Amino acid sequence: MAERIWIFFAGILVVAAAVLLWRNNFSAAFVSAALGACAWFLSYRSQLRTKHSVAEENSISNDDEDQNIDF
Repeated sequence: MAERIWIFFAGILVVAAAVLLWRNNFSAAFVSAALGACAWFLSYRSQLRTKHSVAEENSISNDDEDQNIDF
C-alpha cells in the first residue's frame, strides 16, 4: 500500500515539474523533479522492505518446521 502512495506522489511531482518547465520556471521544476525522484526511490524501498519481510517470515516458519521434525 505504501508503495502506491509514493508512486502517486512521484507521478504528481513529475507532472508538476513538466508544467513548471513549460512555464519556464526552471528552479521550481528542478526541485519538483528531484522530489519526484526521491518519492520514486521511497516507493522502491517500500517494495524491497515488503519483499524482505515476507522472505524473512517464510524462512522463520521453515526453521520452525525443521525443528519440529522427530528423528
